Amino acid sequence: MRLINSHNELKLLRNFDFLSDRRRFEWYPPCFLMRVKVIELAQDWSMARIRLPLNWLSANAAGNMFGGYQAALADPVPALACLKRFPGYRVVTKKLEIDFIRVGNSNLILHFDFDERISRTIEQQLNEKNRSTPCFMMTFVREDGEICTRIKNTVAIRPKGYVSKHE
Repeated sequence: MRLINSHNELKLLRNFDFLSDRRRFEWYPPCFLMRVKVIELAQDWSMARIRLPLNWLSANAAGNMFGGYQAALADPVPALACLKRFPGYRVVTKKLEIDFIRVGNSNLILHFDFDERISRTIEQQLNEKNRSTPCFMMTFVREDGEICTRIKNTVAIRPKGYVSKHE
């Protein structure tokens, strides 16, 4: 049984102009399968709060959140925010660093904030060099308010059609 033809269905999802960014994100197949819920999302993606539920699929043998689930949710958020704020560029995650501080023993909330200083730096670099490689810090917070995971996500913002010498 074929769940989706990812290329065509993702194009279709992008073209559903009547859907909010919130719904598009929640219906994006990996997020939909993880059952994520966007709690808050600024229209310009300057801030996002996204719930990652702890359930029988996301729990490891000890009953805590799989690190891979956290990584899968943290991966696209800064890239999507940059696409929203800097349209016309190709944006991909270049590096994802995860620091597991405490166990994720409840539903987790991803906290993402797009600092205006970073935005101005990106804009300056795009104007001067037509490329930027910013780093974003995010956290996953447990239901008890404790930070359980810190994430450093580095994205590559490049002109469309850019090909790296390393690719």
